[in-house]
Amino acid sequence: MIHFTCDLCGKTLQADEDTRFVIKIEVYAAYDPMEMTEEDLEEDSTEEIHELLSQMEEMDAEELEDQVYRTFRFDLCPDCHAAYMKDPLMRAARMRVRFEDN
Repeated sequence: MIHFTCDLCGKTLQADEDTRFVIKIEVYAAYDPMEMTEEDLEEDSTEEIHELLSQMEEMDAEELEDQVYRTFRFDLCPDCHAAYMKDPLMRAARMRVRFEDN
């Protein structure tokens, strides 16, 4: 029998008994096409490219990937799913933290 655990509260979920919700989040760098000018095409970007490659050499693969694309998958119990659906970006929780600092 397959067992799942709610990734928020830790409750054990039985595959054949409990309702389980799957949350998938996809995060990626937005790309907006740039307008290229004649000056841009004539400019030598070799130095800039070498600098970027040098910076990338100091980063591990996960750091590089996080800057471009990342996916997350979470299993939630019904209670945590209901809470997530009310506030998926957890804005209310962030507001509570700010007020507690006062």
